[in-house]
Amino acid sequence: MSELRECGIVCPTDWVPLAIEPTDNVRRWAKSTAADLRERSRAAGYDIDVQVLREDLRARTEDSRRRDPFYAFAFYPDGFENALATLEIDLIHPDTAVPRITLDWLAETFSAHDFGPPLITPTKVPIGPAVRIRQNFATPAAGPDGPGVLLETLTYGVLPTGAESALVFLMSWTVPGIAEEMEAAAADIVKTLSVAF
Repeated sequence: MSELRECGIVCPTDWVPLAIEPTDNVRRWAKSTAADLRERSRAAGYDIDVQVLREDLRARTEDSRRRDPFYAFAFYPDGFENALATLEIDLIHPDTAVPRITLDWLAETFSAHDFGPPLITPTKVPIGPAVRIRQNFATPAAGPDGPGVLLETLTYGVLPTGAESALVFLMSWTVPGIAEEMEAAAADIVKTLSVAF
């Protein structure tokens, strides 16, 4: 078994890589990225508010930075000023508390029962065996008097063949009615994962 030193992923162009590196200037990146996304939307026939888009890019990036993932992306289809979904990839390494990572451990660790039991399915992706976890969470309200928000998630815990470490692929969204589209997107994107030792 070997230690992973690199991880790769290929996302469609409407999944924007977030500036999560500590050295990244988030304000400058958000301004430049918002301008690029506005031009892309204009070319597709949509006019969007670049200020709203810039603020959403910053908020998404700062939120992902708090979790310190290996990669983070936000889904901005043409014509949308707010991301419809977020995708984060992380590496999990064995340690003294968990000397050997297994699919059962991934399923247990990344499952919750906020809205009933999660739907856990063993599966396989090109880089190795995996467990697929579909579940929903309650998130806090934006304001003190507002209702909470339903956060829908799809997680793949992957054990790359020959590796001691695992990859965790987490897609999440709060927009109602897009679950089928997000599940299909996740199924396609997770197949592009690659690793190097």
